[in-house]
Amino acid sequence: MNAVSLPTTSPALQVRASGLLLAIAIALAAWWLGRQVPLIGGPVFGIVIGIAVRNLLSPGERFNPGIQFASKQILQWSIIALGFGLSLTQVAKTGLESLSVTLVTMTVAFGSAWLLGRVLKVHDKLKVLIGVGTAICGGSAIAAVTPIIKPDDHDTAFAISTIFLFNIVAVLLFPLLGHALHLSDLGFGLWAGTAINDTSSVVAAGYSYSTTAGDYATIVKLTRATLIIPICLVLAIVVAMREKRAAKHAGVVSDFKLSRIFPWFILWFLVASAVRTAGFVPSEIQPAIHVAAEFMIIVALTAIGLSANLRKMASTGVRPILLGLGVWAAVSVSSLLVQWVIGQL
Repeated sequence: MNAVSLPTTSPALQVRASGLLLAIAIALAAWWLGRQVPLIGGPVFGIVIGIAVRNLLSPGERFNPGIQFASKQILQWSIIALGFGLSLTQVAKTGLESLSVTLVTMTVAFGSAWLLGRVLKVHDKLKVLIGVGTAICGGSAIAAVTPIIKPDDHDTAFAISTIFLFNIVAVLLFPLLGHALHLSDLGFGLWAGTAINDTSSVVAAGYSYSTTAGDYATIVKLTRATLIIPICLVLAIVVAMREKRAAKHAGVVSDFKLSRIFPWFILWFLVASAVRTAGFVPSEIQPAIHVAAEFMIIVALTAIGLSANLRKMASTGVRPILLGLGVWAAVSVSSLLVQWVIGQL
């Protein structure tokens, strides 16, 4: 009688299994901790625990393929999944009302990141990460541009940690400043939605001010988050041009094609958002999709933490933190100034 052949796992999965399982195990713990301490959130717990495991326990080389897969492919899948929770029509009205303030604060964020980065001698990729994280939506924006500009993992971890630091400061400080400045509910909601980096921190600050401020801040923040799409497209084109110039200076014919670096996951994000907007995603499963997207982000950022080298991060010094502080302060002040000029305070 012939022996029955059992199904086997693919070689790629076998190679990645150790690193994937490690990232998923840590992400589960981080997800639970994030539920207990929502002010910090699962992604931050994931990256912090990942960094601790990487630098205290030093996982062997066999973990690297799975860790790299999680930090790149799963990261892109999480961005696509987020699209199913973002209705384009839901934010249209509030988005148009807040667009002028959002565009100004984004311009200030990128301009101040470039200028202060030059003064502080912070290298380009870290400037982009901190600028995007401050301008758009904190860790999610950093996650979205990472596959495009391909920074070192310790730069990604450093940028996320810097953004997180100022998220915590904003949650504690913004409501106090809002009351001191006698901001209206809508004025504070617009300020929080355009000047605080991470969505969870926007929600925390907004609803601690008032329910109306929280509702408004959340919609402004969702609108602001959609701007990651044109930002990613611009970055993809810039990277393409730089690679072509580098090939030309090296005296070789560049085989570079924009299609190779184009962030296709952003297009799938748009498709997911369109599907959500058209009503093809049943409301009953939307919470499950959101949880899945959140968990994939935690897995991806955990993997980035598992790749981060604290010695390299320490060698970066205090300058990136000063850069993050300067950009965040410039965005916060510019948001209030624009509202004052157009009479929305």
